[in-house]
Amino acid sequence: MKDPDFFDAGDLVAVLTTQPLDRTLDYKAPEGGCWLGAFVEVPLGPRKVLGVVWGRGRGDWDIAKVRSVNRVLDVAPMRSEMRSFLEKAASYTLTPMPAMLRLATRAPGLSDPLSMRKVYRLGEGVPDRVTDARTRVIEALREYGGLGFTLKEVSELAGVTSSVVKGLVKQGVVLEEDTPRDQPYRRMDADFGPKELTEDQAAAAEKVSTGIKDEVYGTSLLRGVTGSGKTEVYLEAVAACIEAGRQALVLLPEIALTAEFLTRVEARFGAKPAEWHSGVTMTERRRIWRMVGQGGAQVVIGARSALFLPFQNLGLIVVDEEHDTSYKQDDGVLYNARDMAVLRASLCGARVVLASATPSLESWANADAGKYERIELTSRFGPAVLPDMRAIDMRVEDLPSAQWISPTLQSAVRSRLEKGEQSLLFINRRGYAPVTICRACGHQVGCDHCDARMVEHRFLKRLLCHQCGESKPMPEACPSCGVEGKLAPVGPGVERLAEEAQAHFPEARLAVLSSDLFGSARALKEGITQIAEGGADIIIGTQLVAKGHNFPLLTLVGVIDADLGLQGSDMRAAERTFQLMRQVAGRAGRSERKGTALMQTFQPDHPVIRAILSGDEEGFWQAEADQRRHAGVPPYGRMAGIILSSPDVQQVFDIGNQLARNDGPLREIGAQVFGPAPAPIARVRGRHRVRLLVKAEKSAPIQQALAKWVSQVKPKGDLRLSVDIDPQSFY
Repeated sequence: MKDPDFFDAGDLVAVLTTQPLDRTLDYKAPEGGCWLGAFVEVPLGPRKVLGVVWGRGRGDWDIAKVRSVNRVLDVAPMRSEMRSFLEKAASYTLTPMPAMLRLATRAPGLSDPLSMRKVYRLGEGVPDRVTDARTRVIEALREYGGLGFTLKEVSELAGVTSSVVKGLVKQGVVLEEDTPRDQPYRRMDADFGPKELTEDQAAAAEKVSTGIKDEVYGTSLLRGVTGSGKTEVYLEAVAACIEAGRQALVLLPEIALTAEFLTRVEARFGAKPAEWHSGVTMTERRRIWRMVGQGGAQVVIGARSALFLPFQNLGLIVVDEEHDTSYKQDDGVLYNARDMAVLRASLCGARVVLASATPSLESWANADAGKYERIELTSRFGPAVLPDMRAIDMRVEDLPSAQWISPTLQSAVRSRLEKGEQSLLFINRRGYAPVTICRACGHQVGCDHCDARMVEHRFLKRLLCHQCGESKPMPEACPSCGVEGKLAPVGPGVERLAEEAQAHFPEARLAVLSSDLFGSARALKEGITQIAEGGADIIIGTQLVAKGHNFPLLTLVGVIDADLGLQGSDMRAAERTFQLMRQVAGRAGRSERKGTALMQTFQPDHPVIRAILSGDEEGFWQAEADQRRHAGVPPYGRMAGIILSSPDVQQVFDIGNQLARNDGPLREIGAQVFGPAPAPIARVRGRHRVRLLVKAEKSAPIQQALAKWVSQVKPKGDLRLSVDIDPQSFY
């Protein structure tokens, strides 16, 4: 029986709460009734909790004991496509529905009544005395056609003190009104500031915009070399979305990218979009959530969690730098935002644009198979051309021990300094040194709570664990043998590289770009803006710098250790190294000046290094695809990781062995189980970790089999079990 759209007072309704329960709960609809999808406050024991009306009540509980919904919240009900999205995402990732609902309600104060604030607009009174300050207030308000502003905004618009505005309120010249604090965002104009596109860009823009107005689902892989103008192409799709009266979501992999991007969006559409990420205030987060649901926000720029906002009419999802690993959520609900974007769009008739210069093999394979439309931009925009890429063979460089910048690279940096151009030295290691060793006893300083070495951060004068965040002062004596003065850093990190660069180039202005060196997202954005404006001669950076930043004066990129990502058994090692090196190299020469990328390597003949230097991307992807296809691993097979963790190491191995022995549900679909084995980092935050890996054919119904298989285990006490469908990392 189909659930009704509205439930009258007293009807039994099923409410999904955000509490960790395994089912919906029955309640009676409140006085005045409630809509299907309504956000409600319900009693649960002595508490009041948030929930959503999910359908008709089951009626399998004593009706006399069923309690009533306390109240319906004053927010737009959850749409059917959103409920379907949460259910399908939960089914795919094997996540309990309450956890999915928590993702969709991550805004503070949803159950609070609407708060109010004072706004000021032009009234009909006449001032008793005309002054220059009063005239400026009246003209400023008249110019904006009766719009309301806060007291601070009016004062800034007119260049007067707040007392001038208050004085005009007393005379009725300016009206003071109470208005809800959560206001719609300024309307965006699709025709405000269009850019002139090249022929290739215009053709690509037309393709990615197809179907938005008619609510036809489709996914496009927009592949273009770094600096080819992919952003301008998909902003035209955003314009088509605004014209069609639909909403657009643009996902970015890094908060630091948003400052420059917001400026570009405002220049294109005449108003700032809504911004959703961890750096946004709680007040603004609540406003965005409410306005998205009411249609008061046309465009949202956000991190991966923005996928779970309650869009009223979503017409476009852009996943910028779609290959980036930060789109995979690795704790709590384990999902890949790229894949969830495609799922959500398919349910609401929206378009998806996956944009990248170096797409993931999964997206490349889907385009190759015809599931995604493939759109190519093959040249840089305007006068910019792709950088020259060359290898520096470290086997023949005369480099002293404990130094990492080769003479060849030093010479190239010095040449840029003389020309007033910027250089970037890239190493994918945070901190000063990855290992601190005692030269007396050989002890390597490790974390007390993890099986991981602690990383020296000399700028902070502390040792940090990059797994759990544990921090402690740099010790004077070895924690193992107690000998003082024998602790030595081994290997370079970004801070040590900065120290060496300062010694080689004492006259240069250095800037270190690493996520742990900035106290807030705002500080990071300001640092990047300052560099882009010429505030540094040499940039020392981690992979943070590879994520789409535009430094117009940067003409040289030097990769310190191009071999770093090639070690280990990760099946994606070659892919990630290729992507990272190409992205980093793409920071050079993005304006009129020619760029050069130099890669220090001990393996210049390695197939991945050769592919990076030659630029034969299609050949690289084809070879990588053939290897994965032969091995039967993603994207040509299915994989799932099961992690068991507990403070008791024996307990996790016992449960792991139990699962491995009783693998009947998996054998029924032809799947294989590998393990149990200690995870590569076998202890994190004091919890021992054991991993099992499941491998199956592409067409195998792996979710149903996994659900049946892990149901044999009922985690109790401190034991935790998590299932990671399509794992991206294997730590």
